Amino acid sequence: MTVLLAGLAATAMAASASSISFTADRLEFEGLVVEGLAAIWSPDQAAGALSLRAARVRGLEATGPLTGLAVDCKVLRIAGDVLLAALDFVIPAAHAQADIDISSPAIRALTASMRGRAAQLDPFFTSGAVGLTADGLVEVRDANAVALADRNKLKKLVADENADRGSLYREIATANGNPGWEADIRSTFAERWIANARTGWYYKTSAGAWQQK
Repeated sequence: MTVLLAGLAATAMAASASSISFTADRLEFEGLVVEGLAAIWSPDQAAGALSLRAARVRGLEATGPLTGLAVDCKVLRIAGDVLLAALDFVIPAAHAQADIDISSPAIRALTASMRGRAAQLDPFFTSGAVGLTADGLVEVRDANAVALADRNKLKKLVADENADRGSLYREIATANGNPGWEADIRSTFAERWIANARTGWYYKTSAGAWQQK
């Protein structure tokens, strides 16, 4: 089967390159449309494995954001700015099928609680006192950036926020009929929180290092 990647931008195109990195605005594949694709291919990987990340897949029954997919690349050919490959796509079930925007009374109550707390947390995000973690939670980053009188308030805000976030991920998985998807849903939300964070806010990488947007 042939896959066409449109809007390709590659960083290494020579046949002798040790790896090829590229992004593509849109990929069409047997009725599926993958948007916001980024990938790295290396001839040193087993069976020419091609690792990709995509922002969204359209054409599935439930098209939530796709945070990852694995590809076994049997044949790779580059022609100008088009990458042609014989690919076997393996899309993680939780990402392909979970509706992370699903609603239920419990989900609505949790999101309302979090919205009501957002304005109180905002100045702490702005000052760098708190940041977002790679597992979809909020963490105190610099207590010294908070007045002594406000530290207990911040501690409670963070605890309440994390309790709601944990419950939200669990309720979304349950509403989808698959409680086992909770970890994948948490990961998807963690990426969303960081992607939507304001410039200047801090987030923690999967390696445990704080970075500022």
